[in-house]
Amino acid sequence: MSAGGASAVVIGASGGIGAALRDAIADEGAHAVVHALSRSGETPIDIEDEASVAAAAARIAAGPPPALVIVATGLLHDGDRLPEKSYRELDGAWLAKTMAVNAVGPALVAKHLLPLMPKQGRTVFAVLSARIGSISDNRLGGWYGYRMAKAALNQLVRTLSIEEKRRNDRSIVVGLHPGTVDTALSKPFQGNVRPGTLFTPDRAASQLLDVLDGLKVPDSGKLFDFEGNEVAP
Repeated sequence: MSAGGASAVVIGASGGIGAALRDAIADEGAHAVVHALSRSGETPIDIEDEASVAAAAARIAAGPPPALVIVATGLLHDGDRLPEKSYRELDGAWLAKTMAVNAVGPALVAKHLLPLMPKQGRTVFAVLSARIGSISDNRLGGWYGYRMAKAALNQLVRTLSIEEKRRNDRSIVVGLHPGTVDTALSKPFQGNVRPGTLFTPDRAASQLLDVLDGLKVPDSGKLFDFEGNEVAP
């Protein structure tokens, strides 16, 4: 994924997948700078606070333009708050929090970082989404807040791709489904994972970067899994 003198940005770089993506991109050496941003990192960002996102964007704007941006943030559970099994468990505050982290936050990142990306040449803006956000693939029900937020995120990707194409006709805006990765996010649910389908963060990062390398402009606006297969909306 050669980008010459351009930079790369990983939002959520302190998480399992985010940290692995940061390291893999740096190891490739294809970008002049790799900005690794997280809530607790040396370069802080809080995607729930637009002023924080804007400040991070201003710091990035002082260097080479970003040709690759990956938003690797997400919220599935918090403490004893687990995904809802029934509508009887729905809670407005938790739904709003889930939406804020999984959909609104990436939207704010797009608002402030897409204008920094080059207007010519191949650029990639990717967000970590999930197959569970697919409406047509929903056969089990449950997990209301996470499903809703990821469906909203997938719609964001589609809408951004349309507008961004007008600014740069070689831009690619996509969602990525990394599969089940051995991180804190998936920890409570790993007992249900089929053998051989629980990935280490390093393997997940390698697979996702391979998928991004293989994408073409017509792929913009879509969701792809870790094998490069399109996930139905």
